[in-house]
Amino acid sequence: MPADKRGEGLRREVDLSDSMHLGTLLCQQGLLTQAQLDAAIEEQARSGKPLGRILIEVGAISEMDLVRTLARQVGLDFVDLSERTVDATVVSLIPESLARRYQALPIGWEEDKLVVAMADPSNVFAVDDIRAISGAEIKTVVATSGQIIDTIDRMHRLDTEVDSVAQAAAEEYGEGEDIAAVGDLVEDAPIVKFVNLLITQAVSDRASDIHVEPGERDLRIRFRIDGVLHEVMRSPKSIQAGVTSRLKIMSDINIAERRIPRTAGCRSPWAASRSTSGSRPSRRCSGRRS
Repeated sequence: MPADKRGEGLRREVDLSDSMHLGTLLCQQGLLTQAQLDAAIEEQARSGKPLGRILIEVGAISEMDLVRTLARQVGLDFVDLSERTVDATVVSLIPESLARRYQALPIGWEEDKLVVAMADPSNVFAVDDIRAISGAEIKTVVATSGQIIDTIDRMHRLDTEVDSVAQAAAEEYGEGEDIAAVGDLVEDAPIVKFVNLLITQAVSDRASDIHVEPGERDLRIRFRIDGVLHEVMRSPKSIQAGVTSRLKIMSDINIAERRIPRTAGCRSPWAASRSTSGSRPSRRCSGRRS
């Protein structure tokens, strides 16, 4: 996304702030020297640009430094979305188009309020729309425009991919069909892609467990995030056998045996990529029946 678009919400916040007070706060936090502030104020008088935008353009501070300081200035919490676990079940409470228009993203619940990260929390129309669509009371927190857009891209891209692959897998395998040959499937087969995307999304959401739960009419998928189970999707019943068999193969379990409880583990490149940031280095697959 072009830089001018990514900073749109940020500029609105800067316009609402007092430039001198903002500069003082940045200096007090050690993010800016007095000489840098004086030079930026001179440029502001000449160009008419917001002070925060000038400081970012000359490389004196980062967008995150500015937004964190602005949040403190107006008494709101700042969130770093690269470190915050986003609850995948609340992201879909508002349409993607609305999230992009307002640069706002639901990220979780706090005391029965929907926590929404916004680039411009002063936009009361956005807050009212999100409240009306979600049916929940809103708690706004502040995040950078760039991080919000990146997170929207990531969350909705994975959701769309998983849904489309699940549908393709359902069309390829009829319910109850014997897919003992799933071990011979190539990597771009729908069942293989579905399981891979499921694990990718779980790692992205910082889930510790993936629950694949067969139901009477569908297959429910839940992630355990921070100790709490969240339903992330329901897939067609017809892919149940394929998903189960694929997980068994990844864990070196005999797919022909279906009545003995087993616990097994498998290591994957997704988990390995997260091990450097504190996540567990492997995922465990377990089941009582298959």
